[in-house]
Amino acid sequence: MNQSTPRAVQAVFFDIGETLINEGEIYGRWADWLGVPRHTFLAKLGALLATGRTHRDLFEYFRPGFDLEVEQKRRAEAGVPNGFGPDDLYPDARACLSGLRDQGLYVGIAGNQPVEAAEQMAALGLPADAIGISDVWGVRKPSHEFFERCAQLADVLPEHVLYVGDRIDNDVRPAQEYGMEVAFLRRGPWGHIQEDDEALADCLFVLDDLAALPALVKQYNAP
Repeated sequence: MNQSTPRAVQAVFFDIGETLINEGEIYGRWADWLGVPRHTFLAKLGALLATGRTHRDLFEYFRPGFDLEVEQKRRAEAGVPNGFGPDDLYPDARACLSGLRDQGLYVGIAGNQPVEAAEQMAALGLPADAIGISDVWGVRKPSHEFFERCAQLADVLPEHVLYVGDRIDNDVRPAQEYGMEVAFLRRGPWGHIQEDDEALADCLFVLDDLAALPALVKQYNAP
């Protein structure tokens, strides 16, 4: 994309989990696999996130010594593989991406996901110019190298990239530090548990869903 175009936002990249993909059922299937009531599993997830711990601690809590790779293999062999599909796509995702591409913007998808997610995302047929998967790239958020890769894919300077995500620690702060604009999406457990008023004040947009984003970007880019 020509970097001389005067539009402030020339490329928009989207996180995956809880931005485009609803992970509620994904966690629910993990709860079923571990034999834990779903509401208990999700309640403990929220409690752990509130203390700064991660979803990986959730598995360890209910099954000490939990090995994600081993358990994923067992699930696949049992016919209940981990991952996501069309039913897990948030209903506002496809229209949002289409609305941005209709404006001539570069639209990318990039998130912290296992290698298998590349095929799963591609199967959804979303209107995106690129799909970036951390375990394929060999670099994960919050590394600035992750966001650098996004800007390189779009061939625009970081200040012309808008990154959209639901996490303050993995999305908002590191993207801002790298010099990108940020849209914070307040949904999913991280979106409602994590707080940082200063970081959010520096966001270009704070959203409750993706439906309004194309119009907001269009207005922002208007001469």
